[in-house]
Amino acid sequence: MSTIEKALDKLGAANSVSTANPAPAEQPALAEGTEVTAATNETENASAATTLEATAVAATASEENPPAVEEKTKTASQAQSPANETTSRNMVEIDLKSLSDRNFVSMATERRLIYEEYRVIKRKLINNAFGGLSSTLKHANLILVTSSRPGEGKTFTSVNLALSIALEQDKTVLLVDADVLRPNVSRTLEINTPLGLTDYLSSNDVDASDIIYSTNVDRLKLITAGKPHHLSTELLASDKMVELVNEFASRYPDRIVIFDAPPLLGVNETAVLAGMCGQAVVVLEENKTKLNELDKALNLLPKELAVGFVINKAYYSRDKGYGYGYGYYAD
Repeated sequence: MSTIEKALDKLGAANSVSTANPAPAEQPALAEGTEVTAATNETENASAATTLEATAVAATASEENPPAVEEKTKTASQAQSPANETTSRNMVEIDLKSLSDRNFVSMATERRLIYEEYRVIKRKLINNAFGGLSSTLKHANLILVTSSRPGEGKTFTSVNLALSIALEQDKTVLLVDADVLRPNVSRTLEINTPLGLTDYLSSNDVDASDIIYSTNVDRLKLITAGKPHHLSTELLASDKMVELVNEFASRYPDRIVIFDAPPLLGVNETAVLAGMCGQAVVVLEENKTKLNELDKALNLLPKELAVGFVINKAYYSRDKGYGYGYGYYAD
């Protein structure tokens, strides 16, 4: 039994298992209901209420990167709110072809396995955010994406989730790079921005609208990490951050906010952010994530958080497909 199977079994997950065909260099999936699906890369887990379900998650390939964000205002009255609509000066261009070439979800019309995998993953998250479970979660539309250790694929997962949710016709997504120690979203998206999250939190001269960037992807906005700061934990735990997060959670009824957070072990920032979110996606690397480290990481998350797993870099045989459990747990 693999490390991840043991971890999921420990959480009481998993009824049935099905298989999927492999696709080299592609990425994650999450299934709903009582099935478990395998693919080439990821899984998710969520908690709440007293329900116990089993679902599936599969994923396909590689590294980390996520985005975040809110909007900027066009009227004087809106201009003072952290989540205003962005002006044209806060516009960044994402090279979608480059993302597609690197096996990210893109706006291309052809069908690819990675698109289908992330459709399954995002559906569960959206249902948690806006369905019946949302009333049992604080800030159900705020999703923390993290891992136990660096290099397991959290930014890759964050970016793909944001791009996939942006394809929804009735939802918008804000991708926030909250990994202020080792920011990866801007590098993944190959963009540069003058201001980011730490600039807003550390200065009274920067408005929230100054750090929210529109993109050439409809319904996707970004907040980058900003300049490195020696008080990053204190900034993320500040009243100013709490106020900003509350704006994110309540201002737009159709908005999903994805925080690409630091790994859970070895830093304090992620535990602080987790307390502000309603859902978490923990990215696990197949054959690398250690069970004892996963245990320690999960113990840092609030018990009321809906927690899902995405298995990254998972490979399987066409002859011997395998799947992973997924379920709700609550204390």
